Amino acid sequence: MLLDPERNVVLMDGYNGGPRGGGELCGGDTCVRDDRDITSGQRMEVGCHHAEMNVVCNCAASGVPTKGAWLLVTGEPCVLCAKLIHHAGIAKVIVVGGGYAGENGVEYLRAHDIAVDTVDGPRDQRLVEVG
Repeated sequence: MLLDPERNVVLMDGYNGGPRGGGELCGGDTCVRDDRDITSGQRMEVGCHHAEMNVVCNCAASGVPTKGAWLLVTGEPCVLCAKLIHHAGIAKVIVVGGGYAGENGVEYLRAHDIAVDTVDGPRDQRLVEVG
C-alpha cells in the first residue's frame, strides 16, 4: 500500500498476482514458484508480479506520483522490487515482519538512503505450516 505521509492518505494499493486483467495465478490454479519449488528471493523472473511492482505500475497507469511516498509491505521486498522502489522515488518502506518470505531488498534500500522501518505482523502461513 502506498501512502502520502503529508496528507495521511492511501495513494494506491497493489497485490501479489498476475498482470492487470490476468484474472488468475500465472500457473492457473497453482503458483508456478511453488510448483517448481523455487526458493523465495530466487529466480524473480518466474511467477506473478510482486505487490511492490504492482503498486508502482498502478500509480504509473493512473498518474499518481510516487516521489516522497511511503510504502507499506507485508514482508521484505526482493532486490528487483527494491530497485523499482528506489527509482520510483519512494522515501520510506515499512516492512511488516513475518509476512511473505522475501529477502535481499532491505540492504539495497538502506544502501540507497531509503528509510526502512520494520514492525511485527502475522506470519506467512506457508512458513507457519512447515515450521
